[in-house]
Amino acid sequence: MSLPTNPPRMLTELPAPMLIEPVTLEGQSIRLEPLSLDYFYPLCDIALDEDLWRWSPAPVKTRDDLRHYIELALTRAAEGSVLPFATFDKVANRFVGSTRFLDIDKQHHHVEIGSTFIGKAWQRTAVNTEAKYLMLRHVFETWGCLRVAFQTDALNTRSRNAILRLGAQQEGLFRNHKICADGRVRDSIFFSIIDSDWPAVKANLEAKLARPYVPKF
Repeated sequence: MSLPTNPPRMLTELPAPMLIEPVTLEGQSIRLEPLSLDYFYPLCDIALDEDLWRWSPAPVKTRDDLRHYIELALTRAAEGSVLPFATFDKVANRFVGSTRFLDIDKQHHHVEIGSTFIGKAWQRTAVNTEAKYLMLRHVFETWGCLRVAFQTDALNTRSRNAILRLGAQQEGLFRNHKICADGRVRDSIFFSIIDSDWPAVKANLEAKLARPYVPKF
């Protein structure tokens, strides 16, 4: 059986090189700041909640785990493969989570958005919507990317639905994709947004963000 594909496409000119460097992404209600160990203690109040890591292959359970999580992100950032952020809620005036760009491919102009955690009190609010909006806008309008990928555990229904609500399209199942810390072999579902999707996705996200942000805390 043949798989559906986009019609063949030729670029009239190659995209400009992607400049990968720490950047602050400022929104109406949140700000994404370049992650560093300076954020270790503010994030301890949010991150040491087992429920946040239920679907993570490498859950954070202790302060040492969180420090290692940040240090590993910074190591990979120095290598140029990720760009991590701390998520600051300007309404609550506190840090409420973290997210990052992953698997940055400068040659083919695509990137993944993931490794996101948000404190329970800020879940199902505009925080994640605005964070994804700021990141997608940077990807498509500053970096000129052709594709953004998302992935999640095949069993994580909430995450799958949240990605679809962004306007991403489900692409397929990666079987036996990851080995989790408890020994479970995870299947992952991949999604994407491509550059031609972005105008509609942007309009949808901006409509959502036009509604007043009402924190639950």
